[in-house]
Amino acid sequence: MRSVDEHQRVVAGLIRARPATTATLADAQGLVLADDVVAGLALPVFDNSAMDGYAVRAEDIAAATPGHPVVLPVAEDIPAGRTDELALLPGTAHRIMTGAPLPAGATAVVPVEDTDGGMDTVAIRAPREPGKHIRRAGEDVAPGTTVLRRGQVVTPAMLGLAAALGMAGLPVLPRQRVLVISTGSELVVPGLPLRPGQIYESNSVMLAGAVREAGAEVLAVETAEDDVAQFAAILDRHAAAADLVITSGGVSAGAYEVVKDAFGREGDQGVEFVKVAMQPGMPQGIGRVAGTTIVTLPGNPVSALVSFEVFIRPALRRAMGLPDPERPQRPAILTESLTSPRGKRQFRRAILDAGDRTVISYGPPASHHLRWLASANALLDIPEDVVEVAAGTELQVWDLA
Repeated sequence: MRSVDEHQRVVAGLIRARPATTATLADAQGLVLADDVVAGLALPVFDNSAMDGYAVRAEDIAAATPGHPVVLPVAEDIPAGRTDELALLPGTAHRIMTGAPLPAGATAVVPVEDTDGGMDTVAIRAPREPGKHIRRAGEDVAPGTTVLRRGQVVTPAMLGLAAALGMAGLPVLPRQRVLVISTGSELVVPGLPLRPGQIYESNSVMLAGAVREAGAEVLAVETAEDDVAQFAAILDRHAAAADLVITSGGVSAGAYEVVKDAFGREGDQGVEFVKVAMQPGMPQGIGRVAGTTIVTLPGNPVSALVSFEVFIRPALRRAMGLPDPERPQRPAILTESLTSPRGKRQFRRAILDAGDRTVISYGPPASHHLRWLASANALLDIPEDVVEVAAGTELQVWDLA
């Protein structure tokens, strides 16, 4: 059987980054910058007022006091957005709003709270030193400054900065586009009535959620019966637009294994079917179909999601340049005794107490017990050469929280 580490390398080698592109600001959030971003203009763009008040020459109001205010004629009214260029004459004031352009000659802004708020004339009750309440052009960003770095994940604050600099888009590594196909004639869409022998389809919903949580885009979600023609038709419709196809089911050793049947039992159409030394998730497949990477997962829901965590999630995140592609792995003390199958690396659902660094297995190890996986916050990682683990043993734990 293939080792977990070896299969991880094979999967990672086939899930490849898409070429960098320019995304609109609306689409760039959460993506990784593909290049540095350099400011093409200053922030602020021009000298402007930091307060609602009056633009003045500081020397004209140097003697102002509450008891003896300086009274100046108000020559102009400057709201934010006024675009004509103004000049402040000595011995006058301009009423000005926050963010409005400072008139030439003004050296300070007096907040309206320190005046009588006059429209034709204004009584100013306190002096202001030169530069007070003025935002100077370029004091935040000078033209030519590298403001964002390659490899950063785009945040709302970064979008705001880019927009303020007049950028309509950002250079990013695009999301991986993933097609999810669940297989099995027994599957029924949730909400419809079940007939004897049928079950509700859950893998595609679960795997699509895992794809989104990993930062990728779900191109389409489909369900195929155990019918090769139907399965092939789904691939024909969607695979060319996908970077990755994920299937669940149809890869074991039974008679109605539609994924194996579609690609040949020996994988003679570009897909290799292997057994990986792990529990759950032993039957796996990997390859390329018409230029698109395909990863085939087992059908039991726990096997499918654990396989996604172990093989696909880290490879997807690396292909998109996202930080922390691996789940955090930390040592914890096992509070019970466990057994593990010889020759297989076991991933057991678990509850991790990060505070006291202890962990306990959660639920049976069988791959159909989905309830326990839904409530677990960790995976116990038991090495393949370990058969028994005593309470008090330190194990590596994958933190899923």
